[in-house]
Amino acid sequence: MSKICVIGTGYVGLVTGTCFAELGNQVTCLDTDPARINGLLQGQMPIYEPGLEQLVEQNVQAKRLHFTQDYRSALEGAEYAFIAVGTPSGVDGEADLQYVKAAAESIADIVDFPILVINKSTVPVGTGDWVADVIRRRRGDRSLEFSVVSNPEFLREGSAINDFMSPDRVVLGSEDRKAATRLAELYKPLRCTIMVTDLRTAEMIKYASNAFLATRISFINEIGNMCEDLGADVREVAQGMGLDKRIGPSFLDAGLGWGGSCFPKDVKALEHMAVLHGTQPQLLQAVMEINRNQRRRAVMKLRKALGTLNEKTIGILGISFKPNTDDIRDSAALEIIHLLINEGAHIQAYDPQAMDNASKVLKNVKLCESPYEVADSADALLLATEWNEFKQIDFVKIKQLLRNPVILDGRNLWDSELLKSMGFTYMGIGRAIN
Repeated sequence: MSKICVIGTGYVGLVTGTCFAELGNQVTCLDTDPARINGLLQGQMPIYEPGLEQLVEQNVQAKRLHFTQDYRSALEGAEYAFIAVGTPSGVDGEADLQYVKAAAESIADIVDFPILVINKSTVPVGTGDWVADVIRRRRGDRSLEFSVVSNPEFLREGSAINDFMSPDRVVLGSEDRKAATRLAELYKPLRCTIMVTDLRTAEMIKYASNAFLATRISFINEIGNMCEDLGADVREVAQGMGLDKRIGPSFLDAGLGWGGSCFPKDVKALEHMAVLHGTQPQLLQAVMEINRNQRRRAVMKLRKALGTLNEKTIGILGISFKPNTDDIRDSAALEIIHLLINEGAHIQAYDPQAMDNASKVLKNVKLCESPYEVADSADALLLATEWNEFKQIDFVKIKQLLRNPVILDGRNLWDSELLKSMGFTYMGIGRAIN
């Protein structure tokens, strides 16, 4: 059993801390947000993640998982300090490291015993060296035995617990090989591939992985746009591509593009790093532009189907950037709603989990309690997020409620032939327009 401090209780920090506790360690999760910590102490989750609430409760009751706002008590006796704070995008796409710096400085101020400092946050290449310098400068003449290890996270929102417990790989990067090997002991119960490398390589692996996945999505969306004009079906094209073992089927679903807390931020940050060091990241720039264009195309399709968007009511199904999360950051729905409102449209929307977050940013949108309320008197219905709840909608009722039977299936979730036979004007993504 090891004693672990996790700094930050967002998606990464809370899942990481809880899962390490589940593996039998003593874990204290720290956050400087008093409302967040008070909520966690009362069993209230700050995020929606399937299975997380039960796992937190289970480990709190077992006295393996603790929450605090106090750095000193969180770090007391800790062998490992995981930095899992936010690194939001700056003005030019660069990662904002102010919270990482604050965490490193707090460690330097408090700790007087050997400790491993682990960067779990997604940080620019070179941040591990920078964190070590921050700690050394803060300590001044007071020596501290510590090492910095980069341990990038590969947790998908909606399946984060399974991703932690059954990972494809664990990446550990450090200039201190013994430190990385020691950290590897924490992950041994997972029985997965553990890759040990240097700091900067580990940091780049995270960015390169997310950028590549975003590239696959943008690629299939561009192919899908061609399919619409050339009379092909992108779903079958993707299936045919995916059967090639060199390609595989993952991340080849045409839709409204990628969003969330990771892909947009990480692709921008990687592009910024490339430009800063004299590299021309043309592919990354194209990947981002294709993604933006995918949302614009959805608006264009609705405009074409309705003649105009001015004073039209558009129903939006799904606001979160993907199913099984309440995270709306950079979601396709948010950008499309913004574009529609700019053209004079009225919006009514529903999401199974993201309504609280949506209410904080969508001030001019009618937030509904069901898909049917969304469809009521709407001129068109747009599926933005492929929640399971939307798979078995009563389309007879939907057609009765809609003012115009126009559907834009932004995730290719529904049976196009069935809907057309029912009298809907159906539009998908990457499917031949009849």
